[in-house]
Amino acid sequence: ILTIQIYTANFPHSVCLYAPASQITAIVVYTSWERHALVGSDVRLSCSFFSWQWTSPDVTFSWHYRPDGAKEGIAIFHYVGGAAYVDNKGPFRDRLEFVGNPSRRDGSILIKNLDFSDNGTFTCDAKNPPDIAGRPSSVRLLVFEKVPVQAGVITGAIIGVVLGLLILIVAIYYLMRFLVARRVFSLSMSKHGKKGKGKEGSQQKQASAHLCPP
Repeated sequence: ILTIQIYTANFPHSVCLYAPASQITAIVVYTSWERHALVGSDVRLSCSFFSWQWTSPDVTFSWHYRPDGAKEGIAIFHYVGGAAYVDNKGPFRDRLEFVGNPSRRDGSILIKNLDFSDNGTFTCDAKNPPDIAGRPSSVRLLVFEKVPVQAGVITGAIIGVVLGLLILIVAIYYLMRFLVARRVFSLSMSKHGKKGKGKEGSQQKQASAHLCPP
């Protein structure tokens, strides 16, 4: 809040005018945590941000790269003033392309024809004036000859197997209950049948005794 005090000769007391000031808030930058890719392929490194302000025409994106084992990083890309600037002398010369959409808060880049030497950490920073305070976000790139099975895939497979076993156990349980009930029903019917035959036999014997006296 801006407070302005105005003193005039016509008013014995001061007059305070209040005007809203521009609210500056922190910007939050997002990237993936880790990306895996095959040697010789292309990989998209995504970068976006959250800001309480409307997307500014002065929005900026910056990418830095630090190879594995190195202490210092190098600037490889800048988007500022509505134009993209790619480093034309570094390790990604002729292999880096801007594929983002700043109006949608997207500052993604594309790295082409990957090599094992590209392994490292890529850091993206974004500014959306007046929101300029915030921490950059980093994504680690791992280049393989063959992409390994990720932990999420293994976890999903384990969960699928466990669920399959549970369904199989439940199915076997209800099948056993059905077979037992069927067996009990068959035994019950068999007993009733034998009792019925016994009564019928005794009645036939009594009838024969009346018809053929000794």
